[in-house]
Amino acid sequence: MAQEVQPFFFGLLKPKNNISKIWMVFWLLSAVTIFEVALGLWKPEFLVQNRIVGMKILNWIFIILTVYKAYYITWAFMHMDGEAKWFRRSVVWTGIFLILYLSFIILIEGGYIYEIMTSSFVTRDF
Repeated sequence: MAQEVQPFFFGLLKPKNNISKIWMVFWLLSAVTIFEVALGLWKPEFLVQNRIVGMKILNWIFIILTVYKAYYITWAFMHMDGEAKWFRRSVVWTGIFLILYLSFIILIEGGYIYEIMTSSFVTRDF
């Protein structure tokens, strides 16, 4: 018996089979990655100069797009779209929370170390 294919891209596109679903996921994740790389190479001035919560807007965009890709990989390739609602949420939200929490700690501590090294008697030798 053939497995029913779930709707793709929040129900807007419905692939014919699993192979077309894999290709649709591939192209979506590729487009997001190409957009990230283009932003990293181009670095628009207004995204680098302006800050939100002490961090460049460009960094926030990178974090949000990376979390989106991690979420979508979990959703598509771990077959979370076919699981029970609360099981999906417990798996996906836990991963997203941990990624955001670790990113927050790394960025805050990095900013703190930078401030200490530039404004104190300790020299920067790293």
